[in-house]
Amino acid sequence: MCQYMKAAVQKERGTHLASDISTARPASVGEVASTIGALFDEKGALGLMLVDVPALADIERRHGTEARSQVLGSLTALIRDVGRERLAEHDLVVSGEVGRSEVAVLFFRESRSAAFYRTEMPSFVQALYREMEQRGARTFYPYLRGTPTLQVGTSVMLRNPKFAVETQLRELLDDAREDGDLHRRTRQRKRRRKFTEMILDQKVFSVYEPIVDVHSRTVFGYEALARGPEGTELYSPGALFAAAEEYDLVYALDCLCRASGLEGAIEFPAGTKLFLNILPTSIHDPNFQTDRLIRTLERSRLSPSDVVFEISEQESIDNLAVFRELSDQYRRLGFQFALDDTGSGYAGLEELLELQPEFIKIDRSMVSGVDQDPARQNVLLALLSVAEKTGARVIGEGLDRLEELEMLGELGIHFGQGWLFGHPTPLRARVSDGGGS
Repeated sequence: MCQYMKAAVQKERGTHLASDISTARPASVGEVASTIGALFDEKGALGLMLVDVPALADIERRHGTEARSQVLGSLTALIRDVGRERLAEHDLVVSGEVGRSEVAVLFFRESRSAAFYRTEMPSFVQALYREMEQRGARTFYPYLRGTPTLQVGTSVMLRNPKFAVETQLRELLDDAREDGDLHRRTRQRKRRRKFTEMILDQKVFSVYEPIVDVHSRTVFGYEALARGPEGTELYSPGALFAAAEEYDLVYALDCLCRASGLEGAIEFPAGTKLFLNILPTSIHDPNFQTDRLIRTLERSRLSPSDVVFEISEQESIDNLAVFRELSDQYRRLGFQFALDDTGSGYAGLEELLELQPEFIKIDRSMVSGVDQDPARQNVLLALLSVAEKTGARVIGEGLDRLEELEMLGELGIHFGQGWLFGHPTPLRARVSDGGGS
């Protein structure tokens, strides 16, 4: 390698080393175009792994350009760490073209290095996916919850002196983007098929979390919480419903979770309430029609007065007319309603009064640390005042410490729920692997 090229590569690698430490914005493809051109001419072949992160655009809209640059730098550092044993001295890790949410890994190998492009580049891609599963959430923290979707494409270009380096580089980038989009759509189809099969096979089960009377410390009821197949990325309810939203299967999943919650309650403790999460669109479910629902309850030795339907604050406000129809119809049979996640959205006190639920569940964000936070205490007192005007009782969610429970008692909150009383568990042993109970 000529002295010019050595100096250029060393300078470029120094830039990336600093990026690894400070997570500053990495250099872009355009900024190192001369280095790319010199190495492309020397090696005769250029491989590209292009990592597109659509979530970066959302981070910039929400948190600004500095947040975007920070996350882009962190992602670049992660990619370089994955490639610690795979990257040659002259390989480059840079950001993509201006205005795009991309990180480009450029591999410079001899044109006869077919084995590298055929096996080692795909191996790098798989290693990156595995590492993102482990470290992706930390890489994008605190701007995103969880690990965002990556779109990764690869391409290889042989140097043709007939064309300018810039022309071939443009073609290489476009080809890698097409490859990434193809892989994204293929993976999405596979995930959708797998998710649909999970619903058809009814591989969702329920665990039950106790709701405790704050003053007597006795169990008042249990909330049924859905779980996907154990040991998979779909185990948590958040992951389940995020996938259902992506594949337009929320209604089907809601029906399955509701059925699971009822089926798992066959040995439900007498004298306690079953809190069951539903969506306002449940009214369209044939199995949720009154006759079928009553028969299902009878199999579980439950009556309508034993069941409290939970609907999130935002779902209720967004579907107010549907909620009213649902609540009027089922209240006549003896069912009750709880407004969930109160305090996490933007519903006003007048809207809470208009919904008139029998229970108001305060979001964990308002309960966590309440014993040490006068502001949270004032919010709970205000919500309690609203509840008392309609005859509703209040449940504080997310209790982790005894001090929080004691503060709820001092404020006059009726019930508490959280890991302070134990982790959610099935009411009885499940007889099938991952499905039903």
